Amino acid sequence: MKTVTFSADDFGLTESVNEGIEKAHREGILQAASLMVAAPAAADAVRRARANPSLRVGLHLVVIEGPSALPHAEIPDLVDAASQFPSSQFRLGFAYFFRPRVRRQLRAEIRAQFAAFAATGLTLDHANAHKHMHLHPTVGAMLLRAGADHGLRRIRVPAEPPDVMARCGTAATLGATLLYRWTGILRRQARAADVACNDHCFGLAWSGHMTADRIRRLLPNLPDGDSEIYFHPAARRDAVLGRLMPTYEHEAELAALLEIDSKAGAVA
Repeated sequence: MKTVTFSADDFGLTESVNEGIEKAHREGILQAASLMVAAPAAADAVRRARANPSLRVGLHLVVIEGPSALPHAEIPDLVDAASQFPSSQFRLGFAYFFRPRVRRQLRAEIRAQFAAFAATGLTLDHANAHKHMHLHPTVGAMLLRAGADHGLRRIRVPAEPPDVMARCGTAATLGATLLYRWTGILRRQARAADVACNDHCFGLAWSGHMTADRIRRLLPNLPDGDSEIYFHPAARRDAVLGRLMPTYEHEAELAALLEIDSKAGAVA
């Protein structure tokens, strides 16, 4: 059995992202989107989600390179004066693991983001984290514990099989292979919490470049089991996307979601 979910990240980041996600759902094959609850265009994203009840929306937890739900005064060791998380994965990962004061603030922030999602009135379909920070065992455990209070039933495990990517023409690096093995920690955490997760995930090696040609190569090579293919679509480039993701092909990813015939396993 093979099942596939086509999803999108960064819902709420900008209105051009929101517009792309809505268009990909209405006119293409996009089934799910992950909401950044404290992002500048979150309210616009929620409005669009309410207008499209068949779009499954989950929480895109932000604990790196993005805005926090709590103000700086409540989590001063996590964010700057503008309530923005830094971009250094190594520095944050170290602090999240070794500093009790930071962990207490992190726990409060994660709970605040789940509460902010609940306040939208949307049904919580799933959860994952920006930059896959829930692969950090501390973040993953806190996400699952906070999610339990809000009916969390599913998370994304970003496990991209190196052998499948090799068949699609992208040789596995040592880093990709080690990351694939590391995802087993999150999978075990999810199972212990009785939370469902996907078997496979695609969008890491080609992040920001999930074009129609690449999806054409991927679909016939999908392994048995439940796969998630995630995208970063946008209706157009804007200043925020240019600053945060200067090399991403947002419009090409939207085009792929509009062109792909998922049932035929090919691009129309």
